[in-house]
Amino acid sequence: ALRGRAGRPLSQAAGEGGEAEGGGGSGSREAVERLVREHPVVVFMKGSPAQPLCGFSNAVVQILRLHGVEDYRAHDVLQDPDLRQGIKNYSNWPTIPQVYLNGEFVGGCDILLQMHQNGDLVEELKKLGIRSALLDAEKDQEKK
Repeated sequence: ALRGRAGRPLSQAAGEGGEAEGGGGSGSREAVERLVREHPVVVFMKGSPAQPLCGFSNAVVQILRLHGVEDYRAHDVLQDPDLRQGIKNYSNWPTIPQVYLNGEFVGGCDILLQMHQNGDLVEELKKLGIRSALLDAEKDQEKK
């Protein structure tokens, strides 16, 4: 099976977790799967990009902003406790924020920061057809 960065098979059967997931509510596997796949860049965070409500969510927003990524879907887990638990179950990752690129779980703030620092984020964005603004910033520096 294909595996995401977190080592989890990308195509796990729905409902693996038992009876509680079958309801189709906002925290169900199916609902989370739909949200994760609705856009090339999806962030589950505390608060909104305009008003992040925790430092880690803020850091993710700032990293995306640095790269010029403004077209992404953000979901505020504080507005929806079912979604908050559902996304943790889905990714098998205990913390928020969580970042998904092309439906694949990338990680949280620490992993996104690491990818930003080592250049992997520029490459991952390129795969999505998104040109990082940092590439343009580097060119501007070279001209000076």
